Amino acid sequence: MNEVTVIAQGGGYFVGWGTLALINAGLAQGKGRRGLVWFLLSLLLGPIATLLIVVLDANPGRNILR
Repeated sequence: MNEVTVIAQGGGYFVGWGTLALINAGLAQGKGRRGLVWFLLSLLLGPIATLLIVVLDANPGRNILR
């Protein structure tokens, strides 16, 4: 197995992670939150950020992530 094959096989993981970050940004904006902040958090946290977006209240009042 050469380097090109290894990179190509791992590329799907990065595409999926990036897609999840975009979906999370859309979910966050739908709940009135800052999409860019949640996009960046999703790049770091991935599925955990998705869980936070879904579980946190849609109208939390004054929130740092809003």
